[in-house]
Amino acid sequence: MVSADALPRRTELLERLGVPAWHAQGWKGQGVKVAVLDSGFHGYQAHLGTALPANVQVCSFRFDGNLEAKDSQHGILCAEIIHALAPEAELLLANWEPECPDQFLAAVRWARQQGARILSCSLIMPSWSDGEGHGRIHEELTHLLAPLHPSQDGEGKGEAGDALFFASAGNTAQRHWSGPFEDGGHGYHVWRDAAGIVHRENVIHPWGSERVSVELCCPSTAGYEVIVSDAATEKIVVRAQSMNGCGTGNAVAAFLPEPGHVYQVQVRRRPPLFAPQAGGEKGEFHLVVLGGSLRYFRSEGSIPFPGDGSEVIAVGAVDAAGRRLAYSSCGPRHGRAKPDLVAMVPFPSRWRARPFAGTSAAAPQAGALAALLWSRHTDWNAQQIRAALQNAAQPCPVNSPAWETGYGLLHLPPPD
Repeated sequence: MVSADALPRRTELLERLGVPAWHAQGWKGQGVKVAVLDSGFHGYQAHLGTALPANVQVCSFRFDGNLEAKDSQHGILCAEIIHALAPEAELLLANWEPECPDQFLAAVRWARQQGARILSCSLIMPSWSDGEGHGRIHEELTHLLAPLHPSQDGEGKGEAGDALFFASAGNTAQRHWSGPFEDGGHGYHVWRDAAGIVHRENVIHPWGSERVSVELCCPSTAGYEVIVSDAATEKIVVRAQSMNGCGTGNAVAAFLPEPGHVYQVQVRRRPPLFAPQAGGEKGEFHLVVLGGSLRYFRSEGSIPFPGDGSEVIAVGAVDAAGRRLAYSSCGPRHGRAKPDLVAMVPFPSRWRARPFAGTSAAAPQAGALAALLWSRHTDWNAQQIRAALQNAAQPCPVNSPAWETGYGLLHLPPPD
């Protein structure tokens, strides 16, 4: 059952975003297509005409072609936010085969071919880049966001304008480590805690019985091995070597945890036999844990793919006071602003009592505001929409640096 205060809280959120003034003047996302890329659309048809538009366009890029294969409503919740803020925008829903970046790109390509100018993705795939926004997948995504010409769309639909891609910043700020490899002896990296004490192992606490994935990202010239063992017995559970894929180096060590067990991860520089090229001994790397916590972590630089790319607008999460939530992933202390923007969460749902939280609920808010802007300024390009969102963003508290909150809190400019 939906909580009694869900709608009042939703109204307050819309007011904080500056949405009511745009709705009052009739700008509700009409003429704009928004694609939601996700894995959780189970039971979406039951929400058509209420939390979702009466009609949506769908396509699955899983090998089994099943949009509802995963028992999750994550994508429905993302789409609900877009529909609440931009009720006349047309929605497209798509999923893809897990761990297959080319199927992800196929989903993006399909959405663009259907005319989508806004894409929203609240899933993260850390090992699809080097953690710094580089690699083949980022390059191809940039190409797909450019204006489409008849030769690209394959259906003779004529030229389509450029597009914006919004992504959740990720909830991995407390489950991430990055920095240069520091050899503590015998080629094993050492982790430094807050007091500067070094540890050869980093402890992982699984959240439950579901799959835990330890993912390392690095430049393609670096060579590392990820070793996960049981903390009590020191028995190795899984190990993986970084491989050159998609123009980056990555290693994924996944395992099913045993009840009550605690694990530890080590990172080792690969021996020359496996990594003859230079760069591995001094290269930097990112390590992220999905499905568990990490004892020694660094929030800086924790935004994973796709939000780490310069072509992507990454959206972080803040509380009602505008403070970054501890789990919300951050960008580097130096360089471009990441996340680009932040949004207040949680967002109340019309069909479940628990509101939608995390950076997953932040990205679709930004995508919806872009739809409102584009419905009013149909002649604007993607850069103009992006600049309008950045310029209208409201400042966060003084103690929030750009690497935590980017340009600031999402807010629409006054409608003209």
